[in-house]
Amino acid sequence: MNLVLLLATFSLFIGVLSEEGLNPGIVNVGAIFSFNTINGKVAKVAMKAAEEDINSDPSVLGGRKLSIQLHDSNFSSFLGIIGALQFMETDTVAIIGPQSSEMAHVLSNLANELQVPLLSFTALDPSLSPLQYPFFVQTAPNDEFQMTAIAEMVSYFSWSEVIAIFSDDDQSRNGIITLGDKLAERRCRISYKAALPPGPTAKRVDVLRELDKIQMMESRIIVLHSFSRTGLLVFEAAKSLGMMGKGYVWIASTWLSTVLDSFSPLKPEIANSIQGALTLRPHTPDSKRKRNFMSRWNQLSNGSIGFNPYGLYAYDTVWMIARALRLLLDQGGKISFSNDSRLDGISGSTLNLSALNAFDGGKLLLSKILETNMTGLTGHVQFNQDRSLINPSYDIVNAVGNGQRLVGYWSNHTGLSIVPPETLYSEKPNRSSSNQHLDKVVWPGGETARPRGWVFPNNGRELRIGIPRRVSYRDFVLLVNGTDKVQGYCIDVFLAAIKLLPYAFPYRFIPFGDGHKNPSYYELVNKIKSGVFDGVVGDIAIVTNRTRIVDFSLPYIESGLVVVAPVKKISSSAWSFARPFTPLMWAVAAAFFLIVGSVVWILEHRRNDEFRGPPKQQFITILWFSFSTMFFSHRENTVSTLGRLVLIIWLFVVLIINSSYTASLTSFLTVQQLSSPIKGIDTLIGSNERIGFQVGSFAEGYLMEELNIPKSRLVPLGSPEEYALALERRNVAAVIDERPYVDLFLSEHCEFSVRGQEFTKSGWGFAFPRDSPLAIDMSTAILSLSENGELQKIHDRWLSKSACSSENSEDDIEQLDLKSFWGLFVICGIACMLALLVYFWLMFRKFSRLPPEELDTTSPSTSRSTRLQTFLSFVDEKVEKPKSSSKRKRESMSRNGYHINDESPHRSGRMDRNMSQNGDSWLTQ
Repeated sequence: MNLVLLLATFSLFIGVLSEEGLNPGIVNVGAIFSFNTINGKVAKVAMKAAEEDINSDPSVLGGRKLSIQLHDSNFSSFLGIIGALQFMETDTVAIIGPQSSEMAHVLSNLANELQVPLLSFTALDPSLSPLQYPFFVQTAPNDEFQMTAIAEMVSYFSWSEVIAIFSDDDQSRNGIITLGDKLAERRCRISYKAALPPGPTAKRVDVLRELDKIQMMESRIIVLHSFSRTGLLVFEAAKSLGMMGKGYVWIASTWLSTVLDSFSPLKPEIANSIQGALTLRPHTPDSKRKRNFMSRWNQLSNGSIGFNPYGLYAYDTVWMIARALRLLLDQGGKISFSNDSRLDGISGSTLNLSALNAFDGGKLLLSKILETNMTGLTGHVQFNQDRSLINPSYDIVNAVGNGQRLVGYWSNHTGLSIVPPETLYSEKPNRSSSNQHLDKVVWPGGETARPRGWVFPNNGRELRIGIPRRVSYRDFVLLVNGTDKVQGYCIDVFLAAIKLLPYAFPYRFIPFGDGHKNPSYYELVNKIKSGVFDGVVGDIAIVTNRTRIVDFSLPYIESGLVVVAPVKKISSSAWSFARPFTPLMWAVAAAFFLIVGSVVWILEHRRNDEFRGPPKQQFITILWFSFSTMFFSHRENTVSTLGRLVLIIWLFVVLIINSSYTASLTSFLTVQQLSSPIKGIDTLIGSNERIGFQVGSFAEGYLMEELNIPKSRLVPLGSPEEYALALERRNVAAVIDERPYVDLFLSEHCEFSVRGQEFTKSGWGFAFPRDSPLAIDMSTAILSLSENGELQKIHDRWLSKSACSSENSEDDIEQLDLKSFWGLFVICGIACMLALLVYFWLMFRKFSRLPPEELDTTSPSTSRSTRLQTFLSFVDEKVEKPKSSSKRKRESMSRNGYHINDESPHRSGRMDRNMSQNGDSWLTQ
């Protein structure tokens, strides 16, 4: 409907064609430009040169002639639409243009309906999507690549913020939006966008109004994306305001390179206003055809306009259409047009919309254009799947003197380089930071050193630095009464750091707080976010909720929450030797000494004379053997294999226990011990005791939010004296505060001590607004102070107080309990059980093999108790050491009256039984 209304509105300007039509030997191509602009003039010369070259070679279009019809839109979208409608009624196969993106958005709809390809090398708005506008083709790299190049330049020079000045039209506005996206990918951003009236309507007063605002801002990196007339007006105004001097950086889009190329040498007033600016120029590889064309330029243009790369794109665009037409004709396509039936219904006596013809071969021609694969004046011309040209690249140009200086290249393949991009296409892409290079740049003001890129806002006014007005621990921040003088550890670190900054740092301290109690540090930091302070200096802990609203420097001192509680000294006593082990540990160890002694006695009793004798002597032997193993001084030898195995394991256990006892006892006797029921933060969490904290500290919020301690248990304390009084009177069980405060407190109060370890890890830093470069520069300065030792000297000057003796910082040495050794006891216990089981199994086996006559239990009525007594007697029986086999054989034969050759079956069986018993006895030997 919108298209129909648009056609109805402008159909009054359309003439009626004759019925015969046009000469079939002529192929019409339209061109819509503002021909009084730089690119309009260059495009006109280049397109006519291409037309002439094509028509001079009959083989290009098979004998047909190409006719390029020019229409001057004169910066007017209205006139551009009129020109397009006129072309549509003259059977135009394609249109080159328009020059601006806002006109391209409108004409692309018309091209879609009438299927006439629309090709532009200057309307490079990234938002002109081929999905929405399928018949619109950009024949030069669009602004997405240009903005990527600018973003990579900003990142290369380590700047974090830029200010964007642009004409408020579709192309410039969408280009700046794209720039913002590309900067964000590199952790940079646009801090301010200055929109100027579009096209030639911008006035000097409009420019000055925006530049006045920019002068008062922090960033000095300015990106100018506009057209030549507006851009030069901005530079002239900036020059008059002193914004082309030292410290500023100006990066202009490709419009400035067209000025440098087409008006060389520049007029002095223009050259002076752009000194030190950087700009981009579409890169076109060097070739013989390109040099020949450039040598013809003065003859083609009659000296009316200098050459720039957009002339090459204009020339290649015409050839692109000609080659596509030739392919269309070669494949049997025809150049024919037909009326759109949808327009017949709205024609009337005053409207002649039927004269608008649709190109029947438009879709085929478009496909041939997109299949272009040729070598033109701009290099290799080919489209990607997204319909953008392959290998987009730019020259990076520095405006110097009365001309320009090439400082490098950017390509979508390898990023920034100092060699032509076409030499790198054969290599693997490498976008690493170490592979990005540019030559030296002459910046505004004639400086060659990289500008910092920012200044203090509001044109150098003093920064408002907030400091806490403390009422306690004034060693950190102290306001001298009756004066404006501020001193303290934190202040000295800050003053030392700003001396290392490579620029002046105007500031003034502004105290925060009522002077009656320590201020809330969260409120102090929040004043930065609200714009009251430009920074905060003091004992500011770097914690999560603060990092969400400000940026911190690196910490200049480590910190963390600790627990302080009353302690009492533990003096030595007559029973100090028992302190290394807990009572349970002593009991279990003593029990195992007796158990192991008993097990070894059982295993050795039958064969070892040292483990035999009267019951009283055997009991003493068990006790003596058990406890003598503690000192490895036992006299008794073990002869059985099982006994030796148990003893080896037990001696290893004794070795571990003995070593641990010695080390623990040494610590108890050589370190003065402090005792307190509070062992650390876990003790406080598990109790209902009240806990003190410093007024204004983040500790209160941390205890409630992170550790879920009720607010009713928390007691605010304002000074070290209140700490000591509350702890002495047991108003609080402990005080939780940051380590630097606690160290100062304990230097004067030796009756208290830190209990447990720090349960948070943080540090103190200086706070600045989000994304402020000051945070980075101050961090660098703090690192330098740390490396040269100055930071430690400041610490020693303010915080090295005379401390209490070492007991203040020592925790109780824990007693060794059973859980430290239970694994050893389990192993030893299992070994004893297994040894006993094996031993009694062997004894039972031997006992069961004895003949009935040797057991004295031949009567069937023998009771179980009698048999058990017999078994115990057998176990208690002394076993003689086995004799050699030959001697045992002789004695047996002599005792039974046999000669050596007399062997009865009974004797043979008895010998076998003896051998079997001797074979089982190896485990008990």
